[in-house]
Amino acid sequence: MTPHALQLIADYMMPAFPASRSDLGFLFGTRHGVDQFCEAAHALWQDGMFERLLVSGGPTAGQATAEADVIGERLLRLGVPESALILERDATNTGENVRFGRARVAEHMDLSAIRSVVVIGKLCSTRRYLMTLQRHWPGLRMSVCPVNYFGVPAERWHEHAEFRSRVLGEFGKIPDYLALDFLREIDGCAPYPQLTGWGTPS
Repeated sequence: MTPHALQLIADYMMPAFPASRSDLGFLFGTRHGVDQFCEAAHALWQDGMFERLLVSGGPTAGQATAEADVIGERLLRLGVPESALILERDATNTGENVRFGRARVAEHMDLSAIRSVVVIGKLCSTRRYLMTLQRHWPGLRMSVCPVNYFGVPAERWHEHAEFRSRVLGEFGKIPDYLALDFLREIDGCAPYPQLTGWGTPS
């Protein structure tokens, strides 16, 4: 794969939406890099980037305990108050994170007052989070605090086996997800780049 193709993929899958003060923080559940995710969320809360944080994630990966509970407990230990947390414990995919999470937020906040969200999630999944929000919770001003737990700089994603696998795996699924209306393209962003022979970067 050419350097140009690698850059097109990186620009599309990991767009820059710098974190900004928002009406809501939204941490997408994970079993990977939990400490890094919680430290990022705690830092944003300390900086006043949000007052309420939605943590969405159910009992995934064969684990009985919901991702939201694991992350929530860690955030409490770091000093985020329980009153700041909204835990959604049933979602098992990104669409459910947004749909179930939105419903859970509605139990605690006036949805009409939420006009902006700062996303905390895996760097390699940035595009999917934003496109899923665009599909299931449109109209929000979106920003992102991407968490890179791979141990290499983002610009070297293609040199790290797991990082490369995750980015290319997600890149390959986007057209089907768009066709199924799981996702919507993000307003103002470049469309999906049409590449050939991108399966194995060199």
